[in-house]
This record gives sequence, structure tokens and C-alpha cells, in this order.
Amino acid sequence: MDKEQAFRMLESLKNREVEEIFVARQDFMNFREVLVKRDDFKHFRGIAQRGGDVIYQYMDDPRS
Repeated sequence: MDKEQAFRMLESLKNREVEEIFVARQDFMNFREVLVKRDDFKHFRGIAQRGGDVIYQYMDDPRS
């Protein structure tokens, strides 16, 4: 996964085009690099899966 693809995935999640996105273990670090630079970073919730994969959801209220 490249940074542009990660950005597009996050935008589609934010815009409610999808309910959640799946990030495979091998793509996590590239994805996270894009995620943490966003102003709305705290609106994204990552749910760890067995094996190191993560499912992300977008929340209306930012997490604390």
C-alpha cells in the first residue's frame, strides 16, 4: 500500500462511502504514517485483529 492509496481509503471512510476499512499487517506502518498526520486523527478507531491486521472505523466524536 502506498501513501496515496492510504489517503484515499481514509477519505472514503471519513466521507461515509464505506463503513470500515481493513488494513493488513504488512501495510500497517505505511498506513499509520498517513493516518497520524491527519487533523481528524482522533476520529478514527482502529480495532486490532488476530495476526496484526486492523479494522478502522470513523467516529463522529473524537476519542479522548
